[in-house]
Amino acid sequence: MTEPRQTRAAGETVPWLSYGVAGVKVVFILAVFRLLAGPFTEDILGEELLPMPTWEWSVCSVTPAVLLWLARRPADWGALSGERMFLRIALTFYLLYALAFALFQGEWILWLGVAAGLGGLAGIQYLDRGESAHDH
Repeated sequence: MTEPRQTRAAGETVPWLSYGVAGVKVVFILAVFRLLAGPFTEDILGEELLPMPTWEWSVCSVTPAVLLWLARRPADWGALSGERMFLRIALTFYLLYALAFALFQGEWILWLGVAAGLGGLAGIQYLDRGESAHDH
């Protein structure tokens, strides 16, 4: 059996949380690189070797939402105070790309990315409200 997650004292970060944030950052950097790789290869080589992202974008857009779900406890969410802006930026970026390509290119799989982006941004708002209510 696995042991439950343990939360450290106030002010200390939870060990798994830093790995989760690092994972979200790496996935975001890879997603941006993947997005730019198609046009880059077309400019350099004269043909697009990689099409624009579709299903992999939906997978990438789920990673911040998973981190938010795992860090939903007040102590864990408080430990993410320095990373919240990055999470908002990543979720907004995923949401805008997925929405644009789902609407204008007809890529139905990107609607999952739209849902993940909206769900993640809603999760941030919910956890922020819960934290402010918890502080009072």
